[in-house]
Amino acid sequence: MSQREWIEKDFYKELGVSSSATAEEIKKAYRKLARDNHPDANPGNASAENKFKAVSEAHAVLADPAKRKEYDEARRLFASGGFGSRGAGGGGGFSPGAGGFGGGGQTFDVGDIFGQGGGVDGGIGDLFGGLFNRGGAQQRPQSNRPRRGSDVETETSLQFREAAQGVTVPLKLTSPSSCTTCHGSGAKPGTSPRVCPKCNGQGVVNRNQGAFGFSEPCDDCRGTGSIIDDPCVDCRGTGVQNRTRTITVRVPAGISDGQKVRLAGQGEAGLRGAPSGDLFVTVRVKPDKVFGRTGDDLTVTVPVSYGELVLGTTLSVPTLEGRVGVKVPPGTVDGRVLRVRGRGVPKKSGTGDLMVTVKVAVPQKLDDAATDALKNYLEAEKASGFDPRAGWAGV
Repeated sequence: MSQREWIEKDFYKELGVSSSATAEEIKKAYRKLARDNHPDANPGNASAENKFKAVSEAHAVLADPAKRKEYDEARRLFASGGFGSRGAGGGGGFSPGAGGFGGGGQTFDVGDIFGQGGGVDGGIGDLFGGLFNRGGAQQRPQSNRPRRGSDVETETSLQFREAAQGVTVPLKLTSPSSCTTCHGSGAKPGTSPRVCPKCNGQGVVNRNQGAFGFSEPCDDCRGTGSIIDDPCVDCRGTGVQNRTRTITVRVPAGISDGQKVRLAGQGEAGLRGAPSGDLFVTVRVKPDKVFGRTGDDLTVTVPVSYGELVLGTTLSVPTLEGRVGVKVPPGTVDGRVLRVRGRGVPKKSGTGDLMVTVKVAVPQKLDDAATDALKNYLEAEKASGFDPRAGWAGV
């Protein structure tokens, strides 16, 4: 892909967001488009598959702050004529004597903007590092780094107790993966790629244009540094195939809703044997009917009777690993939280606590015997001098 083609791609348009969109807006737009166009949801739909690849490429750039900054800077320079035409007229958008690029005897090096030598693999740091140098200036050495595969994002849904205790889940993915026929080399089995003679394996060629020296991707090898004479018939020389695979993901105990699990090297395969990207699995935790969670503490609300709070009792309370007895002291007030240490959510440094809230359950119907007993109790309570509203609201 040429430099102009790369810069002219509108990744914001692919995701349907503005160039000022926040990271959360970009993430939300990508998730919706990726879900709607995922190959698993659109079998045999080439248009959806191409859209899925496009939004994945856009997200890989815009979701990374460093890549996004480089992309925005390059587009601004491109729009202003900084990377102007290279036709027969020469300098395109450059005017060495006008105080702009290279004015005042200074050398303009795009590598200073995009982080020469430290750019993102496959990004514009590779394409534009050292693009412009004075004709007599010494060129920085060019490195032909293999293009790392893109990172892939997916989601999995877990039950509350699975997330709290940890679980191993299988995930079915359809994404670019290393070709099983050529093992990612791109060459027909029994053959190997050869070093490109035009660029000597560097992937770039240099040429002078007036006062400037230009470095650009080699046309013969398309910037890869190697040439494949006999391409693999299954992947057509890319070293990558779109295939469906099932991988096993170990979700650690205590993971929270929205957290991600990273699987190194399980993302998209790199071109021609380059390293694969990573897989990021966002975990969605379903609510539980019994348990809640606050940090590493497990929470549960237990219904009790008024008499149990007044006289005290021992409750049988569920935990993640069975039931435990929780003592309720006499005179416990409604809504009190009782702590059971070490019965919460597992964590690296130990286990959280179980927080038990006691809540009075009021009967909706009483038989005659229970009604008479309750009336007698209220009379006795009043006779003892107990007033539940004493001191309340100034009374």
